[in-house]
Amino acid sequence: MKRLIAFDLDGTLAESKQPIDQATAELLAELLDLLRVAVISGGDWPQFETQVVSRLPRKANLRQLFIMPTTGTKLYRFDAGWQVVYADVFSQEERSRILDALTRAADESGLRETQIWGERVEDRGSQITFSGLGQLAPLDAKTAWDPDFAKRKRLQAALRTTLHDLSVNIGGSTSIDITRQGIDKAYGMRKLAEHAGVPFAEMLFLGDAIYPGGNDNPVREAGIDTIAVRDVAETRTAISAIIACLRPSQANGRGDPVP
Repeated sequence: MKRLIAFDLDGTLAESKQPIDQATAELLAELLDLLRVAVISGGDWPQFETQVVSRLPRKANLRQLFIMPTTGTKLYRFDAGWQVVYADVFSQEERSRILDALTRAADESGLRETQIWGERVEDRGSQITFSGLGQLAPLDAKTAWDPDFAKRKRLQAALRTTLHDLSVNIGGSTSIDITRQGIDKAYGMRKLAEHAGVPFAEMLFLGDAIYPGGNDNPVREAGIDTIAVRDVAETRTAISAIIACLRPSQANGRGDPVP
């Protein structure tokens, strides 16, 4: 029986770097009335605040919500305001080494772009992210930039030769995420299980990259039940189905979690 539903963010709950739409926000608020909800992604807290938290209706039960930035290396909970539960951040020495390696590897991989939107490298404390077209690139440009993953795989290979003691993973549609070794969404979900007191068997995860090499796939490999979605519309359909399963059990007075 499921007591917690977790979601990837970009491509699952929202388009890349875009706020969740009103329909999704209302569904999440309904879901928060029924069980615990977590959102995990590579972005930092400001991105979650803009894309998710600020879009939820006032009625949403925020105490049921777990926000997990930077692939779960940070956790935020609501208690008279949003509070940091933990944050596993890089040292200054680690940060400097990563930034130097990124600059060299991007040049060596031929990833000098004539047009970018915003900064290409973002220091998120516990994760440093390279975005090929910049953090503010429009969705259509991001979608067309590296559809076959070839550019990011080339950069990933170059970085792994110099940052062999760190984890270098393909993130969103144009990004590479660098974290400490062993950091992926399975790591984040293990931290969530610890802090929420909910075992993997009682969790369900929805993501758009649950396939070999996808950044949601470690969650499936860790043994958590997953639902692969193609886009935001399919996520809304899945949430609606979960709510429909939960509502009758509550109406019957049993309060059973979703099977």
